[in-house]
Amino acid sequence: MVSASESQLRYDGRVVVVTGAGAGLGREYALLFGSRGAKVVVNDLGGNFHGQGKSNAADKVVEEIRERGGTAVADYNSVVDGDKIIQTAMEAFGRVDVLVNNAGILRDKSIARISDEDWNLIHDVHLKGSFVTTRAAWPIMKKQNYGRIIMTSSNSGVYGNFGQANYSAAKLGLVGLANTVAIEGAKNDIHCNVIVPTAASRMTEGILPEILFNELKPKLIAPVVAFLCHESCEDTGAIIESAAGWATKVHFVRGKGSVLRTSLDESVTPEYVKGVWSKVTDMSEAKHLNAIGEASLTLVDVLEKLREGVPAGNSVTETYKFNYKDVILYALGVGATVTDENDLRFLYENHSDFSTLPTFFILPGLLSVMGSNLTASAITHASFDLTNILHGEQYIELFDNVPTEGVLTTTSTVIDVLDKKSGALVITQSDSYDENGTLVARGQSSTFIVGVGNFNGKSKASDAVKPLVPNPKRAPDASVQVKTTKDQAALYRLSGDLNPMHIDPSFSAIAGYKTPILHGLCTMGVSVKAVLKQFGGDDSALFKAAKVRFSKPVLPGQTLRVDMWREANNRVCFRTVVVETNIEVLSGAYVDFKQIVVKPNMTSGKSLQSDAVFAGIKERIAENEAKAKSINAVYLYKITDSGKVAKEWVLDCKAGKVYEGPVQGKADTTMTISDTDMVDLALGKLQPQTAFMKGKLKITGNIMLAQKLAPLLKTEAKL
Repeated sequence: MVSASESQLRYDGRVVVVTGAGAGLGREYALLFGSRGAKVVVNDLGGNFHGQGKSNAADKVVEEIRERGGTAVADYNSVVDGDKIIQTAMEAFGRVDVLVNNAGILRDKSIARISDEDWNLIHDVHLKGSFVTTRAAWPIMKKQNYGRIIMTSSNSGVYGNFGQANYSAAKLGLVGLANTVAIEGAKNDIHCNVIVPTAASRMTEGILPEILFNELKPKLIAPVVAFLCHESCEDTGAIIESAAGWATKVHFVRGKGSVLRTSLDESVTPEYVKGVWSKVTDMSEAKHLNAIGEASLTLVDVLEKLREGVPAGNSVTETYKFNYKDVILYALGVGATVTDENDLRFLYENHSDFSTLPTFFILPGLLSVMGSNLTASAITHASFDLTNILHGEQYIELFDNVPTEGVLTTTSTVIDVLDKKSGALVITQSDSYDENGTLVARGQSSTFIVGVGNFNGKSKASDAVKPLVPNPKRAPDASVQVKTTKDQAALYRLSGDLNPMHIDPSFSAIAGYKTPILHGLCTMGVSVKAVLKQFGGDDSALFKAAKVRFSKPVLPGQTLRVDMWREANNRVCFRTVVVETNIEVLSGAYVDFKQIVVKPNMTSGKSLQSDAVFAGIKERIAENEAKAKSINAVYLYKITDSGKVAKEWVLDCKAGKVYEGPVQGKADTTMTISDTDMVDLALGKLQPQTAFMKGKLKITGNIMLAQKLAPLLKTEAKL
């Protein structure tokens, strides 16, 4: 039905040749083209569907077209003599614009009973007939710089069918013929497409169930073929299946496949093929290739990677669906807390600035690698188990706005395998795309596998692997302490890394640890979060990339100290040290920002005069730890410089320690004072009561607790 906004597709001035047009589909094609202004050559030998006998079927169709005001001529030649059919068109109308290769017959028998005659006759009519007729029309269309050609295939050709080996082979052969005709005709605007019809006809009567036969009206398919032959249709090389007023595109797809050797020097063995057969036959990542060149490019890529020593083709693609619950759970796992009001943006889905911590986006790649055989597939010379695997390095880079929910499609690929003698280092890259195909995140994981080295592999990583950055040889610009909890690993693992080494004492003992250790990625998350707070204003949108090396494990409950160095180009180098043991656990690490922002309530790293005051207070508390703990309170000092908070210091009397902020947990009393006034206060030049009354000392929280500090700090701090 044509709407008022659509114009009728016409074929005025076009000459259309339809083979096998005496009945069924061919007749409907001829009638439709004739009614839309085309001059039609109605070809039909006049035999039955076995190709036997003759009739005047073509004349009847011509008569129908003429009665409806159209123009048509009949042709009775066999399609095997296709040049004669085209000659009829040229003699009658002087050109050929459209060729519908529709003629066909059946000689159904099981493969063991098909005679040479049955085979040859089917191929002559279907495949050779279409070829010969197309070949005859080709120079005419080429000279015109215009042509539309239809090949008629069948479900039997696409899917196969019992008792139709000859017919199936010929019909699928027509698909290959059409593909090549489409390629060769492109530069002359000659399109060639394939129709796969299921219609009631002389050939299908008695074969199809009656209820289906009655609905498979040929006239419902004719409009599909007519559109494919119109000058406005841009498709070429397409396979279109149609039946009962329905149509769809059919095309072949190829799976991702698997490489069957690890280098160009190795041969393929049946045993190796058996081992990777599930990958060879896996169609979960199947793709349609538009040209033979695309297939060749894939093989070239495989060979180039093999030549470089990289196990090509080792990759896996997974989808990762997440929402606010996953984002919040991850934030809790890396130490976000409601006691820090700035952390609410990571913990409350209705917060005006609700956002996802950047390191969350390591998870899609990590889980795709962990849930597959990707790392193991890169090592073919030795066997190993989970206790041999160590996470060596991790890189994460964000490319677009950081989403708080959605579905990411992540492809993880082995990009390097290094021989480190004592083991092998397998480096995977994971690219995560959103629903629009936009690259959101890229991660690189270096996995060290103990005891599988010395395989004569390369030792230096390729340029594609992001390098570590050594820490500057100067004092840190800022240091932040974060205490983990005993339950940190138990909480963090709920984000997906369920390695029993982090929860099961018996398993961790097998790996050589007395107690379960914290996930390295949890330590990374805690550390990057601290850097983001210190130099990124808790704004995930300012984060660009981060890289760390996992040098030593952390036990849940230990305190982490993150030392930071602000460098050029918006880079912050850092290291993470366990305070209780002074052991460095993250090395060569850095965070790249789009812009560095030091929030007013965060430590800037600038040296202040009052630093010496707090150094003296630290000594006093160390000398009087019992007295300090008896106060049982946590004090936060905000030291201002030029009217802005430049540093924070915490007097944690509960724990008997003093450290540069931010506070870990909640402060009972917060005092804000300038750098110079803090020095005067320590020297006795300024009295606390006077400072408070004059507004030089601002106190929030439990003001009465501030008075308890007087006995402890009675002696002046050493300056």
